[in-house]
Amino acid sequence: MKDITEALAQCRAEIDQLDSELVQLLAKRRQVTSRVGALKSEVGMPIYAPDREASLIEQRRKQASEQGVNPDLVQDILRRIMQDSYSSQDESGYRCVNPDCGEVVVIGGQGQLGRIFVDLFTRSGYTVHIIEKDDWDHSEAILAKASLVIVAVPIRFTAMIIKKLENLPSSCILADVTSVKEFPLYEMLNVHQGPVLGLHPMFGPDVGSLIKQTIISCEGRGSEHYQWVLEQFKVWGATIYPVSANEHDRAMAMVQVMRHFSTIAYGYHLMTEGADLQQLVDMSSPIYRLELIMVGRLFAQNPELYSDIIFSNSDNIAMMKRFAYRFLELLEDVEMGDKEAFVTMFDQVSAWFGDYANIFLAESKGMLAKANEIK
Repeated sequence: MKDITEALAQCRAEIDQLDSELVQLLAKRRQVTSRVGALKSEVGMPIYAPDREASLIEQRRKQASEQGVNPDLVQDILRRIMQDSYSSQDESGYRCVNPDCGEVVVIGGQGQLGRIFVDLFTRSGYTVHIIEKDDWDHSEAILAKASLVIVAVPIRFTAMIIKKLENLPSSCILADVTSVKEFPLYEMLNVHQGPVLGLHPMFGPDVGSLIKQTIISCEGRGSEHYQWVLEQFKVWGATIYPVSANEHDRAMAMVQVMRHFSTIAYGYHLMTEGADLQQLVDMSSPIYRLELIMVGRLFAQNPELYSDIIFSNSDNIAMMKRFAYRFLELLEDVEMGDKEAFVTMFDQVSAWFGDYANIFLAESKGMLAKANEIK
């Protein structure tokens, strides 16, 4: 027994030493990536280089296999390390894509989303002004010098704010960052004869940076004049996804509206059924815990945000009604005991997903593993 105890102590001492060396190596790596960030900032290179990341991971996976280490483990560790590396590069600041730009004005710049753009433009060396609801008395002088105006207010106030912007300089770029696009673009094109750009940041206010984040862009007018704005987003690490306003709103009806509404309905159902949340958490599998996390996350946020999105377009009602009809259609199969019809439907949907079904299955395994780690 004594020999085993001593052997274990020796092994644990070696493990402690290796762990300490790992931490030291991580610290050295972070110092190097900080220098990389500074170099990239000098020439305006984007922080996130997807080809470089993919190549690095592929090389290390191969090396892991050759040395008898689980390549999935190495990939998971590397992704976490690289995310931290992006953060260290993010601290270095950003190149200003358009140093000749006048002033950037963010209407609603003290809001959760507006703050992100105020911070990023400021760190890139632009002169930034904020206009809030109590600032309109002296806004005329600020707007007169603007080269870019971003409307970052709740959806229900967007049209009202845009209508106040009829006297912008003709060369000024007018943009919005709301989650619907057709009606803000319509209002902006009506009120301003200069460049107009519709934007939808596909991230919440809790993001630490724009690295690996997506911003949807919808063309309004004068695209040659606002390309520098999109390029600035890329420098910050974002991916730009261009699409028409109509396509955007139709897609968001499914991606956002229907999902938010069904999630809210599910949370409402849990409450009215008197579900014991702690019991559900204790008894949940990783995938159900993840579902509960997403439901709880929604209810931890501002209800006006979701009500604005759901109530923003009357066409959303038709979409949600079609969803409810299909829900009841499937429920009827269950009620009638028609398992064959249910399986047929399942196979049809599976065929429709095609290769994406297996792609999503593989991606979900990593997510579920992480959900299980925090249980």
